[in-house]
Amino acid sequence: MKRSRINAIMADAADMIARHGFVLPPFAWWTPEEFRDRAGRDAGQIVASRCGWDITDYGQGRFDQMGLFLFTLRNGSLADLQRGGGMCYAEKLLISRRDQLSPMHTHVIKAEDIINRGGATLVIELYGSDDQGRFAHDRGGRVRCDGIDRAYGPGEKLRLAPGESITLMPGDWHAFWGEGGDVLIGEVSTVNDDLTDNIFVEPIGRFADVEEDEAPTHLLVSDYDRWLPAAG
Repeated sequence: MKRSRINAIMADAADMIARHGFVLPPFAWWTPEEFRDRAGRDAGQIVASRCGWDITDYGQGRFDQMGLFLFTLRNGSLADLQRGGGMCYAEKLLISRRDQLSPMHTHVIKAEDIINRGGATLVIELYGSDDQGRFAHDRGGRVRCDGIDRAYGPGEKLRLAPGESITLMPGDWHAFWGEGGDVLIGEVSTVNDDLTDNIFVEPIGRFADVEEDEAPTHLLVSDYDRWLPAAG
């Protein structure tokens, strides 16, 4: 993706988030220079937990058709999760555009609530896993929708209106997109690890390849390793 396109998507996303009454944390607005300075002083944990802007086309170069906007607001520690105490949770805001596919995937560790925070209808397509946890085109499973248990069949599409949510566990394979317009999505989950805990059905990447045609307005989480000093 061109950096100019990423900058424009950030601006559009910030407008939509504000229209729905959400306010991003202060570090969302740091320039790359401010981020570099703060990361070397007092913001190492933001870098280490990979909080911030995240825009992906899954390496496919078709953001309008296959892509997702994300902003990680907070993220805990895998070490805390493994020992069963401490900061074991994460929270994100996402924007799924009209008919923009977030492709079929699951997680090994992360359980997540996906919440339609406003906008259009969020469609979630579901499949179950086989006995080894692999994608199973002929299996369904069970999820909770706003706390209510329900079964789903293979390939079933659930539609969430604003205010509705679904709880997905490891092994619930899912893809999603906006229907009838763009959707602002909340995600509340166990600790988030986007480097290793996204398992896709198709062999695609989690992050975009960036073409630097202009300077970044704000850094992406995928920029941190190149642009910032090591987290302390």
